[in-house]
Amino acid sequence: MRTRILPVVVLAAAAAAALSAQPPGRGGRGGPLSAEDQAALAKLGELPPWKPGASVGDFSITPPYAPAPESLPRDNVPKGKVETFQLPLAGSKFFPPAAGRDGKVNADATREVNVYIPAQYVPGTPAPLLVCHDAMGMHDQKPAPHLPTILDNLIADKRLPAMVAVMVMPSNQRSLEYDTVSGKSAEFIEEEVLPRVAKNYGVTFTKDPNARAVLGGSSGGAAALSMAWFRPDLYRRVLVFSGTFVNLRNGPDAPHGAWEYHENFIPKTAPNKPLRLWLQVGERDNGASSSGAGMFNWVIANQRMAEALKVKGYAYQFVYCKEAGHVDRPARAHTLAPALEWLWQDYKPTAK
Repeated sequence: MRTRILPVVVLAAAAAAALSAQPPGRGGRGGPLSAEDQAALAKLGELPPWKPGASVGDFSITPPYAPAPESLPRDNVPKGKVETFQLPLAGSKFFPPAAGRDGKVNADATREVNVYIPAQYVPGTPAPLLVCHDAMGMHDQKPAPHLPTILDNLIADKRLPAMVAVMVMPSNQRSLEYDTVSGKSAEFIEEEVLPRVAKNYGVTFTKDPNARAVLGGSSGGAAALSMAWFRPDLYRRVLVFSGTFVNLRNGPDAPHGAWEYHENFIPKTAPNKPLRLWLQVGERDNGASSSGAGMFNWVIANQRMAEALKVKGYAYQFVYCKEAGHVDRPARAHTLAPALEWLWQDYKPTAK
């Protein structure tokens, strides 16, 4: 097994991080919270308590946040292996090397890719897939959960299928990769990452989109949804912490950036996309004191995501974590394992 522990991954864009630091009670983009905003946020505190095994709907959690039992190592389960390699940016048709802050392009730049292969994997068998943006679950500081440990335990308990997890770090173009509202990230993973993993480690990935999930936090969460929204032929399960469903990076097809998902895309798209989604946000998340009119409040954005999914009848869970911050580590330790189990709850392997 080869596992490298790196400094904690920065899961928020710089602009978002700056906004999250604004003093309580002051407005950011769009001014302070309106009376309508305050009323909507007050309702979040009244949501029923979430617990593992809950069904579809909206829930809340009150601290303390204790790590889920499944996130703790167990001696009596088979251990998967974790491999790491560097994927060159040069030659990529999706995200080639870009200039850094010094204006220079590093032609030798690479991105790190971590691969978890369960002990139960049978070579040649098409494996279910979990893609993780920011390599979430690999490099976070405690108490954030270690994803390979969770997968070891849940797979051994037969509460998850024996899936391969591909945990990918971004390049220095993180916002371009993650916040662009398109299917480009899905196509990059499909054409440039998975073939390399298959070649390096003898893994075969299933083509069944119901057996493919994406996990991400902050902008990585927006990227996770974009991968499934634009390419449901590739991914249909989405797990997001503090999703950046705000107006961070816009374009002609998404003039309000990822805010478009709950403002227009989900409400106005028929029929529904064949997706199953788990969403989380913290009470003290980025922009929590900013008006919804500014389209830069993560709490309001995720609350509106949940409302849009509810109205359209999607299979979803939304969890509001009281006293939690942005991509909150204790909250993730508390929820990631049961969230993964819920996300795959309806999974049935395709007949061979």
